[in-house]
Amino acid sequence: MHPRPFLTAGLAVALACARPPAPPAADTAAAPPVSDTTGWRSLFDGRTTAGWRGFRMTAMPSGWTVVDGALSRTGEGGDIITEGEVGNIALELEWKVAPGGNSGIMYRVTEAAERTYHTGPEMQVLDDAAHQDGLSRLTAAGSAYGLYPAPAGVVKPAGEWNAVRLVVDGNRVEHWLNGTRVVAYQLGSPDWEAKVKASKFGEWPGYGRAARGHIALQDHGDLVAYRNIRIRELP
Repeated sequence: MHPRPFLTAGLAVALACARPPAPPAADTAAAPPVSDTTGWRSLFDGRTTAGWRGFRMTAMPSGWTVVDGALSRTGEGGDIITEGEVGNIALELEWKVAPGGNSGIMYRVTEAAERTYHTGPEMQVLDDAAHQDGLSRLTAAGSAYGLYPAPAGVVKPAGEWNAVRLVVDGNRVEHWLNGTRVVAYQLGSPDWEAKVKASKFGEWPGYGRAARGHIALQDHGDLVAYRNIRIRELP
């Protein structure tokens, strides 16, 4: 899965020269309602890494820093998780990657296993146009990594901000990317169980089983930034 500064002159040029967006994909789902402020709380203050720590660590790894108001993977450090655990949630944030970048957003992650992705299902974060994972919709941006595909043409190019809304309500999960619902599935359903069994995740018995856990952001060895991270816990 998986030290260089995030905002070097070279990176700035690379981001400025990112490819134009792909044409929009057809979509049958309506955009989610405009979010109000009721019940939401911030998971990132835009200035410090307070509220986050390294996976199976007590502190924040040095490879994650705050750059221009964004929580950024700027060097080696491993995956990071929220200090607290949550169950049913609506999570909203924005992300951007450098050209060829790869990361992920995971939920209900526990520290009982050796890796975040051994327990937490992942919403893929990716530069589809320049990373090999973009060749398959099962591993492209917005997908439930390796299990449920996301349509093409929704993600924005490297260097541009993408808006995410991730809803985990009981066993129902929805991935929203830039106002489009790109994935919907049921944890524990026969379809889910069959897909997990046929994937690499089948070898980890705790995968997707926890009712509560941490939110995790993945260090995949690439430059990635997250901002405007907030959460609303659902009944």
